[in-house]
Amino acid sequence: MRALAPALALGALLGWWPSALADPVFIDHVAWTNTPDGPSLHVFPTQAGRDAPADEQGEAWAEVLRLAPDADSPSMREQFDCHQSFAKAKESWNLEPWRPVVGVAALLASACNPGKKEGPQT
Repeated sequence: MRALAPALALGALLGWWPSALADPVFIDHVAWTNTPDGPSLHVFPTQAGRDAPADEQGEAWAEVLRLAPDADSPSMREQFDCHQSFAKAKESWNLEPWRPVVGVAALLASACNPGKKEGPQT
């Protein structure tokens, strides 16, 4: 470890870190769209984002907010946590700011998309 310390210190100064030491990237990209019901943020997670345990949801959500600062609302966070926990396999996790904040039971009953009845859940 002593031999590694100078290399790590130099890496820190140069802004370089070995990939094994880097924080995982949870979100590949996001895209706002307009739907007939209102705006929708499509969140495209990386595999690390899909696999992240619940205690890392805060870090993943922080990545979403860096990419889409307007997404910062309790409803959007609630939908994000639901998708990350229960809808991991979806290509994108679609979050809508117009959806209400509801309890866990209602959130799960609505497939993470509470509010207005619609066709296939997003």
